[in-house]
Amino acid sequence: MSRVSKPYEIVERALELSTADGCVVVADENSSANLRWAGNALTTNGVTRGRTLTVIATVDGAEGTASGVVSRSAVTADDLEPLVRAAEAAARGAGPAEDAQPLVSGVPASADFTEAPAETGSDVFADFAPALGDAFARARSGGRELYGFAHHQLTSTYVGTSTGLRLRHDQPNGTLELNAKSPDRTRSAWAGRATRDFKDVDPAALDAELAQRLRWAERRIELPAGRYETLLPPTAVADLLIYQYWSAGARDAAEGRTVFSRPGGGTRIGEKLSELPLTLRSDPHAPGLESAPFVIAHASGDGASVFDNGLPLAPTDWIKDGRLERLTTTRHSAGLTGLPVAPAMDNLVLEGGGERSLEEMVAATTGRALLLTCLWYIREVDPATLLLTGLTRDGVYLVEDGEVVGEVNNFRFNESPVGLLSRASEAGRAEKTLPREWGDYFTRAAMPALRIPDFHMSSVSRGV
Repeated sequence: MSRVSKPYEIVERALELSTADGCVVVADENSSANLRWAGNALTTNGVTRGRTLTVIATVDGAEGTASGVVSRSAVTADDLEPLVRAAEAAARGAGPAEDAQPLVSGVPASADFTEAPAETGSDVFADFAPALGDAFARARSGGRELYGFAHHQLTSTYVGTSTGLRLRHDQPNGTLELNAKSPDRTRSAWAGRATRDFKDVDPAALDAELAQRLRWAERRIELPAGRYETLLPPTAVADLLIYQYWSAGARDAAEGRTVFSRPGGGTRIGEKLSELPLTLRSDPHAPGLESAPFVIAHASGDGASVFDNGLPLAPTDWIKDGRLERLTTTRHSAGLTGLPVAPAMDNLVLEGGGERSLEEMVAATTGRALLLTCLWYIREVDPATLLLTGLTRDGVYLVEDGEVVGEVNNFRFNESPVGLLSRASEAGRAEKTLPREWGDYFTRAAMPALRIPDFHMSSVSRGV
């Protein structure tokens, strides 16, 4: 084993090798475990490990401070000096960085900075796998076939800087996606869950939910495009609001480029976005949704700055009681816009609705409404209004007077999440959910179901 093999030692050695005016080193140690299954039987499983090291060099000059960023995987002690020199060369060859700020300092060190990285393994599925086997048996006897996968990852991130920061964060991330199909493959239903440790995932409950949806799909109803009262489940609400969150940069809004730009100049902060008393917030310490309590930035971009690495994060309301409260800022964009520093975080919570579950909202429906399962292939059409388009997937159901009466065809939709918030007539109880579309990038979300009186199904989608 190399004499410089522990993550904190890698960070310290890289900082020692630096000859730049400033240096930030970010070491990510990843371990993951997964299960896959098809046709009511496990197919594959595996465990992986990996390391990625990012070195950020800053060089002061007469016109400003430049930065150079180089990331490499599977870094060993022998790779350190070439990596550091490459980052320094990139900084010296670059012009002044627009987002340049003094590197963060004065943050107390993490007590576990020198400890070994956290690891996951197949034992994370110790209780889940047998319960999944029981679900296979029930599905088989009920004439269903289960397909899907479970993935768990633990990432230990170490951040060290030339200004003395020594920070560490361990991030668990688990996802479960489960599909049930009828034997003739004409009916399909999906359910997903996000979890930190798979101890709160119940395969039996998920299988029961999917079995009910397959029964609903025994009756098929064709409907045309149009505007329908629609019940959006938490996963669909999460996908839409995560895109809104990613589009909520203060600088873009102040420069007149987004839905959060005020006509005539400035931003829409302070404006009422919803008649419901909804609060959209992020909190690195939210129970069950814990995320890094400080900025981890591997590159600079519209919503992040490498100069902000290590900046402490605090609970932030983006929308409060229906009013736009904050837009995301780095220290640089906060200075440009005159708004408070409010970096983006890795979780998102929408709350302030009622206490009804999605099932209770279905039962309370009068007249006709559509019940969605999830959305996918979401793309932006118009940034000025944040108009999005996408498709429904894995089950759209017709509700009549509080009962689901059958499955309808899929649709393409055209909607803005900002517009949906303004027109929502009911919000249910917030619950942890797995965003279907953005689950590869953003999994820590808690959302309510939303009732939209006139959701726009712009065209019928065939073959989805």
